[in-house]
Amino acid sequence: MDIVESIKMATTTLVANKLRSSLTMLGIIIGNASVIAMIGIGEGAQKYIAKELESLGPNVLFVIPGNRETQRISLDLPKTLVLADAEAIASQVPSVQAVAPEFNSRSLVTYRNKNTNVNVIGTTPGFLPVRQFDVARGRFLTNLDIKRSNQVVVLGADLAERLFENVDPVGQQLRLKNVTFQVIGVLQTKGSNLGVDYDDAAFVPITTMANRIAGRTSPYGIELTYLVAAAKNADSVDAAEFQITNLLRLRHKLTGEDDFSLRTQKDALETVGKITGALTVMLAAIAGISLFVGGIGVMNIMLVSVTERTQEIGLRKAIGAREQDILIQFMIEAVILSAAGGVLGTLIGVGGSLLIGAVTPLQAGVSPVAIVLAVGVSGSIGLFFGVVPARRAAKLDPIVALRSA
Repeated sequence: MDIVESIKMATTTLVANKLRSSLTMLGIIIGNASVIAMIGIGEGAQKYIAKELESLGPNVLFVIPGNRETQRISLDLPKTLVLADAEAIASQVPSVQAVAPEFNSRSLVTYRNKNTNVNVIGTTPGFLPVRQFDVARGRFLTNLDIKRSNQVVVLGADLAERLFENVDPVGQQLRLKNVTFQVIGVLQTKGSNLGVDYDDAAFVPITTMANRIAGRTSPYGIELTYLVAAAKNADSVDAAEFQITNLLRLRHKLTGEDDFSLRTQKDALETVGKITGALTVMLAAIAGISLFVGGIGVMNIMLVSVTERTQEIGLRKAIGAREQDILIQFMIEAVILSAAGGVLGTLIGVGGSLLIGAVTPLQAGVSPVAIVLAVGVSGSIGLFFGVVPARRAAKLDPIVALRSA
């Protein structure tokens, strides 16, 4: 039998049973749409996090108290990283351009009858160049503020808007943990970074943070939540990492494992890539289960079709149709069902990915590899699960088929 004629007959048969064909394709449609959407979401999450990390700058290094093992098994990190370490790095490490220590704590902020709990960040003037922030109004913290432990505060853009609305915050007074502070500046909008919303934060001198708000909690000096160092250029990052590690080991008098960990943007990107890659594969695998279920649905309907069309099969074989012709006929029907479902599912999956990218921060896009994979798998599933009913139809004895009809 001509293959074109077989395709025409298969299409006619499927169109004649529109409802059954549509329900059969539904499993394939859902499976394809899920696979494409899940891969798009996974890749979008990876791009989003990578963008967040890249916004820190390619020359940035993070120094965090506690080694990786300590951070993994304990929520209470050792208080071994102090302000003196940051000052030593800034003055003694030649490959480092600037250092921004941070001492973070949450505290109640009060202005007149408005109260809100925000992240209060004790830091130094190095915060602006290292973290690439700009001042919108007023000024930022100075070395004199640090030296005198001045009770001054710089507000993030959202916090300033929420507390002062149409009033200029600069020069106003507010209270942090029942201590009066004068607002000296407002930062430009920056957005959240690595889970910290700096637009909704208050910045105070790190010495004031230790003396008046959080208190001194480390026996070695003013405790740091972490510090950020900016290397002079991208080529200096490795040298800065080596020099900072050696300096801190000398300062902390370490002979065994480090009591700190140092991470670069490259390290973070590699870690994020591994995590999001694994999550993408997992999501795609879960979504792929629905493709398998859809394939079983195709086989089930094709088996029913063989039973219903026993007389037709017997008649065709009686007038000369070969087993191969019957086999091809039913295989084509199964492949058409799966391929059509694959195309519709692909369109829905692509639309869903674009919608997610439009309404969320995730840069969810359309992966050509995912489309080819999903459509190819769906067509293969139709071929695979169509074999059993097609062989069953091909093996029917024409005399028995005509008699049973």
